[in-house]
Amino acid sequence: NHKKLTAMDVDTAFLKSTRGVLKVAETVTLLVALVCFAAASTPTYIAATVMEFVITLLLLLLYLLKLNKMVTFFFWPLIDAFNSVFAAFYFVVLSLLALTTYTVTGTLVGGIVGLLTAGLLCMDSCTLFKTITFNNHRSELPNEAAHETK
Repeated sequence: NHKKLTAMDVDTAFLKSTRGVLKVAETVTLLVALVCFAAASTPTYIAATVMEFVITLLLLLLYLLKLNKMVTFFFWPLIDAFNSVFAAFYFVVLSLLALTTYTVTGTLVGGIVGLLTAGLLCMDSCTLFKTITFNNHRSELPNEAAHETK
């Protein structure tokens, strides 16, 4: 009874999807904002950016490694959508604060990139809310209905 070790399954289709591209773009912009805030030595902005960077990176890995299909006691799309909504709001406020109170260029650029991140998070949450359906039978979903008629 030797267990066969298999390589972790990577969902390359997710990376090519709209949500995958948005998650990667969010991760990259958060990293850029983090570097800018770190260069400007603004601890408050650094802490908030690190927290959202880690959350976004973990969600990206969750979908990329198909862990969301293994850990099913959470409804991951809803968790992801709420994170995107709250993070977008938070980053608008954080970025506007950074832009209005900057004393060094790093804080200014971090604020601008933070606003870009907030825009990406808004797009991500809109995409997620469009795909989440509540109280619908499987046959009522648009994709399922198209397949059943064939």
